Amino acid sequence: MKNLIIVGGTAGVGKTTTCRELQKILPRNVFLDGDWCWDMRPFVVTGETKKMVESNIAHLLSNFLDCSEFENVIFCWVLHQQKILGDLIARLNHSGCTIHCFSLVSNKQALSERLSRDIAGGIREPDIIARSVAAIPLYDALDTVKIDVSTISPADAAKRIRDCLARV
Repeated sequence: MKNLIIVGGTAGVGKTTTCRELQKILPRNVFLDGDWCWDMRPFVVTGETKKMVESNIAHLLSNFLDCSEFENVIFCWVLHQQKILGDLIARLNHSGCTIHCFSLVSNKQALSERLSRDIAGGIREPDIIARSVAAIPLYDALDTVKIDVSTISPADAAKRIRDCLARV
């Protein structure tokens, strides 16, 4: 049985790094970061660009799910609303696979510290801290397995995801 592993979380919580660690420990996998589908300059969020990004993500994930070479399809994106997650899953041909949905969560202090390091390194803009911290409560309402990454490494978070897959 093929696995679709969906990892959500607010900006800076460690989704990409955790998924990269997950790639190291899961067999026959492919990874798509939803942010890659938004990598545009200038960054513009409109109805048209949102529709395009969602279509591109669904297309790529469907192709990965259809490919017999992959046992594990890993996807991460902010995914802060159940509707976004549900709409994405509804667009996929996921017969023959098990869908596993996770949210990486963090306390405000740990998230702020991570984002501050990114800001100091020139990776993010200073306004990201307030926006990302404000989104923390949104993940409580999602029908996902929550993994608190406040005090654990991305490798540990990946191991917890792997362990959840093994229990199914």
